[in-house]
Amino acid sequence: MRTPKPIPDDAKEVLRRMLKEKKDKWSYQRVQCVWMRAALGMKPEDIGLALGWNPVYVRQVQANYLREGTAALTPAGRGGRYHQNLSIGEEEELLKPFFRQAEEGGILVVTTIRAAYEERVGHAVPKSTVYRMLERQGWRKIAPRPQHPKSDPAAQAAFKKTSGK
Repeated sequence: MRTPKPIPDDAKEVLRRMLKEKKDKWSYQRVQCVWMRAALGMKPEDIGLALGWNPVYVRQVQANYLREGTAALTPAGRGGRYHQNLSIGEEEELLKPFFRQAEEGGILVVTTIRAAYEERVGHAVPKSTVYRMLERQGWRKIAPRPQHPKSDPAAQAAFKKTSGK
């Protein structure tokens, strides 16, 4: 096995400061992975055991650090809307006429919104896509609380009088 590339001497102090600044576990462990090698001289197998990582991943993080510097320890955020049909702004634009109609007292009908959405994106989408879009834009279905069809208001009033409270 070849000799690992040395980590610069000034990196120990920089990494120690970074450990204090990190707020989430993911970022903290990435910095800790490199710091353990720089300050303590630990091997990737031992670091992997301490962090619960695979030694191959430990080597990968350390190699990225040696190649890119501290920028490799604070990667861009994870996740995102990779499979979106429309951006948030495009969704707002699509819904503007429907929202104006709702402000004037009209009712939002999901089937018409879905038809406009499908026309805009050029393919069919499930109803849940439209409901999730409406939720993202801050709209929710407001319906009156249902009343049982066999309820008797006179019986309810009589019960209130004789219930003992």
